[in-house]
Amino acid sequence: MTMHKNPIIRTVLISLWFGLLILPFSDVAFSAEVSAAIAVSLFAVMGLRAVMRSGAASGLRAASARISDTASMLANSRKGIPALTALAIFLCVFPVFADRYALDLATQSGIYIVLALGLNIVVGQTGLLVLGYVAFYAVGAYTYAILGTAHGVNFWAALPIAVFLAGIFGIMLGAPALRLRGDYLAIVTLGFGEITRIVLNNWDSLTGGPNGISGVPRPSTGFVAFSSLSHFYYLVLALVVLTIFLVKRLNDSRIGRAWIAIREDEIAAEAMGVNTMMLKLLAFMLGAMLAGLAGAFYSAKMGFVSPESFNFLESVIILCMVVLGGMGSIAGVVVGALVLYLLPEALRDLQQYRMLIFGAAMVTIMVFRPQGILGTRRRGIELSLKETA
Repeated sequence: MTMHKNPIIRTVLISLWFGLLILPFSDVAFSAEVSAAIAVSLFAVMGLRAVMRSGAASGLRAASARISDTASMLANSRKGIPALTALAIFLCVFPVFADRYALDLATQSGIYIVLALGLNIVVGQTGLLVLGYVAFYAVGAYTYAILGTAHGVNFWAALPIAVFLAGIFGIMLGAPALRLRGDYLAIVTLGFGEITRIVLNNWDSLTGGPNGISGVPRPSTGFVAFSSLSHFYYLVLALVVLTIFLVKRLNDSRIGRAWIAIREDEIAAEAMGVNTMMLKLLAFMLGAMLAGLAGAFYSAKMGFVSPESFNFLESVIILCMVVLGGMGSIAGVVVGALVLYLLPEALRDLQQYRMLIFGAAMVTIMVFRPQGILGTRRRGIELSLKETA
């Protein structure tokens, strides 16, 4: 069988072929719905081929580039101040008119934004592929859950402990693992994430095993007890704003520029006097600390933690948020986190087809906008240079 020369069509055809191969081993029966889904997929491939041949793809790429440039201009100029002000007002008054379901989605989206921003330091800025990032998320969540339930420690006292322990785990993993590169580093971090989940699942005396830990107390201060969801929404909103500010300042510093140099060419950066090992370890530690911070807030919000909340799929979703939104772009990562968390919820009524639509949307964005939804201009130049090399 001859394979199509176009790499995009080739990729889609291979994906469809593997999907057809695994159907006999799954529980899916060849019903009319499945047949219709296969037919729609084949028509989508033919449509994509026609689009690529007609040259419309270049027009779509140009349009997406103009949208991204306009968004970047608004974010980095005074013209963006009214838009940011309107967004801030909307976020502040959102709990007034939102129902409980929408408020819960917004709060959980904020936690995912913090997670994605932490992973963006490691993957987007430094260029290190990490597949076990959810392990640090679990460390933060379980630290507060154990301290809050078994020892009665207040949330604000347990929060720095959770962040510190997540950072220590990041150093413990990063010190030996960062001597590896590429796929080998990804495999090691993947193994660490699975080991963490298995330990949480089997250490019954400390973590509660598969049953998890329930009754995790909500945060409280001398003035406000964050017992209602609207109160917790404002707390997470403040966390997101603080995280964006810190990550932005960090990216614009000499450390952030050194991370970019490591991502571009680690050998050249080391030849210019950059301490690559220490800076990669610093990125690993800071990303782990942000994950631990988000984990503590997740544990306090849910009031319950279990090992199943920190599986490999969570790591993949967080990584997709960074890649889809735009590696190295703070605004892109925020948008990617919102899209990947809210889009499946918006398609919940289409229960049978929502993951198909979700996957097709991701493939479309990656084809026509490989640097991400709001990827930086630098990232776009990098990808274009790699294509021409």
